[in-house]
Amino acid sequence: MDVALDPTLLLLLAMGLDVALGELPNALHPVAWLGSFVGFVRARLPHSPAAPALLAGALLLVSALAWVALLVFALGSLARSHAWLAAALALYLLQASFACRALLDAGARVEADLRADRLAAARVGLTSLCSRDASNLDNAQVAGAATASLAENLSDSVVAPLFYFVLFGLPGALAFRVINTLDAMVGYRGKYEWLGKASARTDDLAGLLPARLTALLLLLAGALLRRPLGQGARVALRDARQTPSPNGGVVMALASGLLGARLEKAGSYVLGPELAEPSADTLRRARTLVGLAAALACGAALALTAAPGLPLWTLGATP
Repeated sequence: MDVALDPTLLLLLAMGLDVALGELPNALHPVAWLGSFVGFVRARLPHSPAAPALLAGALLLVSALAWVALLVFALGSLARSHAWLAAALALYLLQASFACRALLDAGARVEADLRADRLAAARVGLTSLCSRDASNLDNAQVAGAATASLAENLSDSVVAPLFYFVLFGLPGALAFRVINTLDAMVGYRGKYEWLGKASARTDDLAGLLPARLTALLLLLAGALLRRPLGQGARVALRDARQTPSPNGGVVMALASGLLGARLEKAGSYVLGPELAEPSADTLRRARTLVGLAAALACGAALALTAAPGLPLWTLGATP
């Protein structure tokens, strides 16, 4: 294989770009383009009754994944004649498929605003981490929401894309990002419930193993940081099923126990109800925990891509 197409090298460079530059601006970000397209189409698809909306949502998901397949096919064809150009495009897409620095930076901004008593700014900053309405949240609630979102997004924005890259190369990472983006935009209850049903269920399935791997990484990071592993496991086993997401609850409840902080979303769940109220210090500890777990995930992904036969698809492979 041409060195430009080596999956371990591509992943290493993508990680380096993420650390050095963070996320691309929206004008240059493929996921932002996808979000704009989904927003445009979403307004023109039926939201009810259930059957037409469900069919439309399934077609939206299949169409988006078909575009991934076409893009990958085009890159594979390009790689056989222009390896370095194909590698540059693959690097651009791969770096956009995960967001480690952006996740930690968003948490740091919320923490800094809380410490400086800038609650309004902290509420605005929280929107970079989750879609929760923060307009009436107090300091503790903002800190708790940011902490929970750091844990959940560790799975969705770091571990899962890396997991699927290790298994299936660039197509796996891109397919997961498409599924997860569709779930974020239409896969929630309310107005888009039936339109987003296919995306939501597919996202639940795609995130099943990565969320459990994320929990293991958090436990390992917690052990290295001397966090209370028994308390983390106890809260996770007891409270994980309280959340609407079958995957997010696992990592959020574990983080609650490891950090010794109650994480709550009004009207939805309370994780670790007997634990202390979250604060800016909780968020600092969460960033350290999540950052270490992310570093462990990156190291494991790099090691695994060097294993024989992985990923299952590589640029320039003969069909």
